[in-house]
Formats: sequence, structure tokens, C-alpha cells
Amino acid sequence: MLIINGTVHTMEGLTIPGGYVDIRGDKIAGTGPMEECPKSWEGEVFDAQGGHIQPGFVDAHCHLGMFGDSTGIEGDDGNEATDPCTPHLRAVDAVNPMDRGFQEAREAGVTTVLTGPGSANPISGQFAALKTNGRWVDAMVLKAPAAMKLALGENPKLTYHERHEAPTTRMATAAIIRENLAKAAEYREKLERAAQDEEEDKPDYDAKLEALLPVIRGELPVHIHAHRADDMATGIRICKEFGLKYVLVHGTEGHLIPDLLAQEGAGVITGPCLTDRSKPELMHQSLETPAILQRFGVKVAICTDHPETPIQYLPLCAAMAIRGGMDPESALACVTIRAAELAGVADRVGSLAPGKDADVTVTSAHPLNWLSRMRLVVMDGKVVHGRL
Repeated sequence: MLIINGTVHTMEGLTIPGGYVDIRGDKIAGTGPMEECPKSWEGEVFDAQGGHIQPGFVDAHCHLGMFGDSTGIEGDDGNEATDPCTPHLRAVDAVNPMDRGFQEAREAGVTTVLTGPGSANPISGQFAALKTNGRWVDAMVLKAPAAMKLALGENPKLTYHERHEAPTTRMATAAIIRENLAKAAEYREKLERAAQDEEEDKPDYDAKLEALLPVIRGELPVHIHAHRADDMATGIRICKEFGLKYVLVHGTEGHLIPDLLAQEGAGVITGPCLTDRSKPELMHQSLETPAILQRFGVKVAICTDHPETPIQYLPLCAAMAIRGGMDPESALACVTIRAAELAGVADRVGSLAPGKDADVTVTSAHPLNWLSRMRLVVMDGKVVHGRL
């Protein structure tokens, strides 16, 4: 497939005012100005007619398919609020790819999502990176697990306060996370000793600790739900104690401590911004947060937290960051290449680089212009929305 005559946002540091995208099979083969476009072409051609061509959008944090659209408790599978430590829970075992949100994601050009459990538990479970096209979740998986979800602050407190069980304080939330990470480290040591010495007994199988092994080995990052500045500090403190890779999610008060987050090298997935200040943790919510964080050198992405903000409004959330002071190309990066980097899938998606998955969208105007229309969505080289 050849997509021609559009402004090409490669998201690799290059925007081509009048260019083309060359797709071979399910991969990007190349991009360039129209004067370099292949002269003899026998495949499908789509004329962007002066519109914009860019990678599919990436939502680096949502719960798509976990909380059923219009189904109530029957499709509510995002929070196992019966045990504060559930690292062995996997998003792929709950996602319903038939949920209408997947179609709405595709139609809006959102081609990749990180989806997983909610924030009821201090250790909530495993997120998965999925493509949004398909009927069988196993075939949609880009990476699973993609992250281990931790949650700090208000949500675990409220969940277990109602049950009169721990954690009902921030101290207990942090203690539960520490306790289980320490148990996982001990479990790893016992496994290693048993592997080296046949006289050593292997520990009894523990599904929770097995799930935490890649976390403490530094193989699987933790994504930390944290709105308040003090919760972000606690999350970073714990990760430094155990040598964990991490990304902060939401970061609502990040604009109050941007220099400190930059100093720590923290990445932040901000959002959702298209909501009211529905709880105390959101009292300092600001559209300026992504711009301020970027100004201080923090790597930033923007998410919907679907269903908090419906997935199809991811481009609008990025446009709101422009209203908050971010330049348009940086805002676009927050829902393409930066989101892919923080999600750990930038080797496959997020930019129009040769060899990456052919996930491409074509819009009538700049993709973050709310009056722009989505004309074509291509995933893995196949048209999933629009017509050639």
C-alpha cells in the first residue's frame, strides 16, 4: 500500500510537508517527500489529498475491555477487591475484545493500548499491550505482561476501609507492597540456591511470588497509580529500595514537583484530563501538567484511563495539552512515540520508521485538530476503518 500527498508525521524527528508512506505487507517500508515516491507502483494507493499521515495513536494507560461498556457488574472485571495483593492476575484473562470500546478506539485511530486491572489493590496485577483490532485477545497481544500495576493513595484506602481491613492508610499500602516484594526476593534466592545445590529444597510454588519475579529482576516495569506528589515520592522510594524499573501513572500533582521528578529520571503517563475533580486527589488537576513536566525534561505521555475518559477522546486529551502550553508536535508525541516508549512497545509502534508495524492513520487536517476527520486507519497493513 502507498499513502501519498500528505503531511507525514514520522515521529522520528522528521515531519515531511508533502510526502508518502510506503507499506509492504504488515510493516512500514519507508517514508519520504513526494518527489522520491516510487514511480511504478502496482499495489493499493490512498491519496491523503493534503491531509496528515501519522502513526496509530497509543494509549499508554487504560482499562479497555476490563469494565464492560453498558453491561454493569456482569462485565466489571477490572478490580479483584478481595485481596490487596494480586500480582498473579492477568489482563488477558479479563479483556473482552467484543467490547464496543475497541471499535470506537479503531475509528478514532487508537491502534495500541496498555490495558489492565484498576487501582483497588496496592498490587493489582499484570497489564497487557494490545492491538485494538481483533476478536480473539491472544491474537491481539503485542506484549504480555507489559507492566505490573501498583496503586498508592486514595483508591486502595477507600476500597479496604469499607471492609475494615488493611490497608486503610498510606503507610499500610506501602507496607503491603514492600512485604510482598521482599517475599519475592526471598523466593528468588531460594529458587537460585535450589538450582545450584541439589540438596536444597525448592520452595513451594507460589503464584503471587512467581508473578513478582520478573519485577524484582528488573525485567518487568511497575506502573504506579499515583495522583498526589507524596504518593509519587513513595512509589519512587520503594522502587529505589528494590531496584525496580517504574513509570508513574496519572501524576496529577506532577506540575508541583517537576524538577524533582526530572532529578529522579521518572517517566509520567498523565491523565485523564477530560474529567471533573471528582475526589480530593484531583484538587490540583491542571491542563498545564504535561507541558510543565516536558519543560523540565520529564518524559511524558497522555492517557484516557478509559472508561474514565472514553478511549475515542485520546486525541482530544492531547489537544487539551496544547491548550495547556505544549506545542502540537510534542502533544502528538505524547500519544504516539512517547506513549510507546513509556509503554515499552516502541520497537513495534509509535512512529513511521522502517520495520515497525504498519499502523497508520490519515486525517483531513492536523490529527489533534478536533474538527479533523479520520479518513483512514491501517493496522498491520490492513484497512480497519475508512476506504481506499
